[in-house]
Amino acid sequence: MRILLADDHPLFLDGLEDLLTSNGFEVAGTARDGLEAIEKARALDPDAILMDIRMPRLDGLAAVRAIKAEMPGVKVVMLTISEADDDLFEAVKSGASGYLLKSRSADELLALLRGVERGEAALSPGLAARILQEFGRQASALEEKRASTGLSEREREVLALVAQGLKYKEVAAKLFLSERTIKYQSVLPRGRLRGRLPRNPV
Repeated sequence: MRILLADDHPLFLDGLEDLLTSNGFEVAGTARDGLEAIEKARALDPDAILMDIRMPRLDGLAAVRAIKAEMPGVKVVMLTISEADDDLFEAVKSGASGYLLKSRSADELLALLRGVERGEAALSPGLAARILQEFGRQASALEEKRASTGLSEREREVLALVAQGLKYKEVAAKLFLSERTIKYQSVLPRGRLRGRLPRNPV
C-alpha cells in the first residue's frame, strides 16, 4: 500500500515515514498542510493518506472533503491528537476511512493500517462506540421529528404518493383502499390532511 503522509511537524513526519517503510509500507510522499496534501494526492495517486487535522493553510478535515470529492477511491485516515467528538464525527461524515490517535503505540498503528489495506475501518479503541452513540442519537431525533408531525404512518404514505403526482384512484389502488377512504375517511380524519394535500384530479 502506497501512503501519502500529511503533517505539519517535520520530526513526527520523519519518524512516521521511517516506521512505515521499515514495516513494509511504501511512503509515496509527504505534505506539510492540507493544500499540499491535495496537490500531492493528485500528483502521486496514493492508495491511502495519513492526515493530521490541525495544519496551516487548510486543515485536514477540509482536505479530506476535497480529496474524497475528487478521488473517492483514496482511503484517508486521520492521525491526530484530537479526541474531540466534533472532529471525529466530521471526519467520518467527510468520508475518512479511519480516525487514529497519535497516543496509540506503533504496533497498534501498524495493525490498524494493515486493516485499512484489507478494506477495514481504522478506529482507535473507544471511538467506534462514540460514533454508534451519535448515530443512535441522530436516529432518535429523526424519529421524534417524524412523530411530531402528528401524522400516522398511513397518512404519511398517502401524502408521499400524492406528492409524486398520483391521482387519488391510483393511490387507492396502490394501498388497496377505496378512493373514498383516501379522500375522506380514516386516512384523512376530520380533514386533518385535506388542507395539506395538493389538488389532484380524480
